[in-house]
Amino acid sequence: MRVLVVTNFMPDAGAPQRGRWVRDQVDEVRKRGVEADLFAFPPGRSEYLPATRRLRALLRRERFDLVHAHYGLAGWVARLAGAKPLIVTFHGTDVRHHIVGHLSRRLAWRADLVAGVSRALFEPEDGRPGLPAVPGSAVLPCGPDLERFGPQSRAEARQALGLPSDGRFLFFPANTLRPEKRADRATELMLACEGELLAGGSIEPEEMPLWMNAANAVVVTSDYEGFGMAAIEALACDVPVLSTPVGIAPYALAGIDGCLCAPFDVETWAPVARRALEAPDPRVAGAARAQTLSASGMAERVIAAYEAVLDGAEVD
Repeated sequence: MRVLVVTNFMPDAGAPQRGRWVRDQVDEVRKRGVEADLFAFPPGRSEYLPATRRLRALLRRERFDLVHAHYGLAGWVARLAGAKPLIVTFHGTDVRHHIVGHLSRRLAWRADLVAGVSRALFEPEDGRPGLPAVPGSAVLPCGPDLERFGPQSRAEARQALGLPSDGRFLFFPANTLRPEKRADRATELMLACEGELLAGGSIEPEEMPLWMNAANAVVVTSDYEGFGMAAIEALACDVPVLSTPVGIAPYALAGIDGCLCAPFDVETWAPVARRALEAPDPRVAGAARAQTLSASGMAERVIAAYEAVLDGAEVD
């Protein structure tokens, strides 16, 4: 089987982790014998037409059994370039955005298989509509590469990052300038708990495990998430997670003592955060749950979807 993966999730200085999850998925399906080529182009309005032309030329020049696009606008590039059959995986902002979301919902009816990285993307969230209930749609998470994530000495992680050993750290693993991530909520929580907020956004992928392990807890205060990769990465490190009920969080955090999945309310969140901030080495039993959502495990679902589309069958 030869597959072409199309994506405009490209890293840059402000977001060096962007698209890592797509490349991890490509690596995992390759390990399982799928010949997967990657067609990547930068984000930006001026990039779509040139990318469509290049992709159309590639599809005329070479043969692929199917095309798998990640993100709605990349899916439109593939559709307009003549990709057939076409799988499109939607990741979150492409569904919830007030302009791009409309385009994504139109594309969903034009793909051979429409997939969301979580079931939440097929439902309304925070007043924004989800993907349409297209027959045969599927949930195909990317999942993190958990070979990079695991419990490490908190003291050593803090020393490596130049952080004080006795700090009371809440880690907000997102760009504070993205309004849907709600850094204002994380700041309110930090002030209520008399802690210190560490913010992500420009952290190199190789350093993310250190930041997770250095924190007393990871806080995901978003209005919406397509999947919620950071929560899974934190669980893999056995680090407490507090999250709004977005993306995969209701499943990922259910029943794990020391974690919280609830609508943001500082009076509800603060006691849980304080317990983590006051513990000498707060840990939770999260690694086993995280493993069920790893890139390795999710690759099996993706390959099954490829085979179903090529066989003309519905995806389970």
